[in-house]
Amino acid sequence: MKILIKELAKSQGTQWQVQLDQHAVTFRSEAEARAFANTLETRLHAPHRFPESQQRAAS
Repeated sequence: MKILIKELAKSQGTQWQVQLDQHAVTFRSEAEARAFANTLETRLHAPHRFPESQQRAAS
């Protein structure tokens, strides 16, 4: 998944956007956007396991 952080110029001030492939989430500050992106990166790289019921169905 490609994650981009970019600044958006708005008439009411600057906003920040985190873009996740085709999905975008807007934030009020750069710090909020970066915190969200860091949390997302951590969760994406965390080990994942399927529930037992799905493991049996896949076998």
